Amino acid sequence: MTILDLLAERAGIVIDYHDIWGKPVAVPDETKKALLVAMGLPAETADEQRSSLDRLAEGPWRLPLPPVVIVPSEKQPFDIPVTLPGGSGTPIRWTIRMEDGRVQAGESAPPVVECRELHDGAHGQRLLRLPELPEGYHDLEIASGEVSARSRVIVAPSRCWTPEDSAPGARMWGVSAQIYALRAEKDWGIGNLSVLADLAARAGQAGADLVGINPLHALFPVDPEQASPYSPSSRDFLNILAIDPTAVPEFEETQPSAEGGDLIDYSAVARRVIPALRRLHERFRSDASPDRRRAFEDFVAAGGQPLRRFAIFMALQEHFAGDDLARFAWWTWPEPCHDPGSEAVEAFARDHGEEVEFHLFAEWLADAQLAAAAAAGREGGLRLGLYRDLAIGAGAASASAWANPAGICRGVAIGAPPDPFSRAGQDWGLAPLNPMALSAQAFAPFIAALRANMRHAGALRIDHAMGLQRLFWIPEGRPAAEGAYVIYPLDAMLRVLALESRRHRCVVIGEDLGTVPEGFRDQMADAGVQSYKVLPFERVGDGLFRRAADYPPDALVTAGTHDLPTLAGFWTGGDIAWRGRLGLYPDEAAAQADRELRALDRRRLIDALIDAGLWPADPPTDSEGQPFDLDLSIAIHRFLARSPCRLMMVTLEDALGEAEQPNLPGTVTGHPNWRRRLPATVAEAFSRPDAAALYDMMRSERPRDGN
Repeated sequence: MTILDLLAERAGIVIDYHDIWGKPVAVPDETKKALLVAMGLPAETADEQRSSLDRLAEGPWRLPLPPVVIVPSEKQPFDIPVTLPGGSGTPIRWTIRMEDGRVQAGESAPPVVECRELHDGAHGQRLLRLPELPEGYHDLEIASGEVSARSRVIVAPSRCWTPEDSAPGARMWGVSAQIYALRAEKDWGIGNLSVLADLAARAGQAGADLVGINPLHALFPVDPEQASPYSPSSRDFLNILAIDPTAVPEFEETQPSAEGGDLIDYSAVARRVIPALRRLHERFRSDASPDRRRAFEDFVAAGGQPLRRFAIFMALQEHFAGDDLARFAWWTWPEPCHDPGSEAVEAFARDHGEEVEFHLFAEWLADAQLAAAAAAGREGGLRLGLYRDLAIGAGAASASAWANPAGICRGVAIGAPPDPFSRAGQDWGLAPLNPMALSAQAFAPFIAALRANMRHAGALRIDHAMGLQRLFWIPEGRPAAEGAYVIYPLDAMLRVLALESRRHRCVVIGEDLGTVPEGFRDQMADAGVQSYKVLPFERVGDGLFRRAADYPPDALVTAGTHDLPTLAGFWTGGDIAWRGRLGLYPDEAAAQADRELRALDRRRLIDALIDAGLWPADPPTDSEGQPFDLDLSIAIHRFLARSPCRLMMVTLEDALGEAEQPNLPGTVTGHPNWRRRLPATVAEAFSRPDAAALYDMMRSERPRDGN
């Protein structure tokens, strides 16, 4: 093994793997070097590689304490490694400041259990036994001779909050929607949080237990056409275009008429909504009551430095790129503004205090309206409430990357290797968290994202949950096929996830579709993370649909996702037609193969319904002549509803018989991704006979008072 290979493996880079077809893939040396450099490990030359390897090998021996220690709550008391120069038995004085403010202290002189000779002499490791601690985040300080150090101690449970914890024995169901797609009788040309509140209340009254929504992450107001909720500026804050200005106490004007029709014009929406929000901020600054001003100040204080830096970033991006999108990325700004802690950034914040406060104000409004939507759902009868969605990352030009340059890597992007759905692989344009920095930062970015997205929620879907164990990194400017997997500390991240899940009483669903590492689903199940079962992917043998009775109980089941055709689109081949129109097939033979496979899948789906006693076997159904209608939709949903899965979602697109899907993977232009509005208002989505019949069936199959 070469020095480069050894360094790559020590850094967590998988240097060879088998693709989805079982073919071995050797990662190119140039890829290894690029990924190492992105992690902060110089690797261009042999000397740099040896130096970086020494750094990795010696690093833990030069730290008196690891930056963070994850302690299983069920395995206490526990030992923490303490590494000190020399081999003496100098006593170690320790102090633990617990999360609740209590303090414990003591002194110990444990023996050296392992020793390592470094350039500056011997370093000995001892195991310091600490007392049992409650679950939570605690701070440890030690002192021994002239050495002192600190560490974060995270005591965490083994399992997340589960559906069984929320509603013992229940099989719950809900409706899911893209918030931007929701319609009201009067709106701003886009769905908003007030319309979500209406949806949540009506869904609860219809017998649903949860309402699923797309990620609400902050996007880029300076460039509203960057509309994908899965490519955010920050996962920790909210999209201000989701605010309903009319629901803000300071609103005094007439709501403008919505422009456009079935597709959202994000630039036009931003031109209406953002100026309205700015006027609200001006009135708030001049006329807010003391109680309202105090509530805002409390929100800002609770958000602390992360919220303030986010608001400063938004103000900076508007300042530099408002009239010139060539300066959109923060590294195109003056160099002193690259550092969020610089005096130049602080001076900007002082000089543009009103603009910074506007973004703080907008986040406050968004959070309050999201809380109101969650409350409306609970009052309507939702047992779990809102079911939120967490994207896998943020872009390199994002607020998150600017605010945490040590924790988020530049020069690489997250994606996926080639597979049957994308023969060239996929580059998602998202910057990964640096797994080496995760430990140094005591998992702070991961914890912040979980807390932000479990807020006001009863369930959270983690997009591409395999990212808890490994992510596919692609060097900038290289094809996706030349990427490599990078390993993440799964056990530690699952413990943190379980701690936050139980604190928020928030069920976790791990989106485990695609290339899944061996044993991954078992580990997720052991941690109480619900699996994600999507009808088109649940197959057995040579492609037959799996019987619903064979689905696992600890899972969420659904007929489709935002990246898949709706049931009507699947049946009519709408997605295949789109790919043909956009030239996404290499030739007509490939398109014809997809059409033939879809015809076979229609037959297989009818056969699965017949097998389940949900479709007449006599006379035989001609799947080619069978239209997609309400009877077929109800039969398919009933098939899934009878599964043992504890959770089931019905998309509003399917409830309304919509043929078009929200997003067509592999496209950026051509297909109107993230722009389609629903064909009916929220009120109509519950009053229309076809939708009402579907909800009636769901109530009968999954009643609140039954199992």
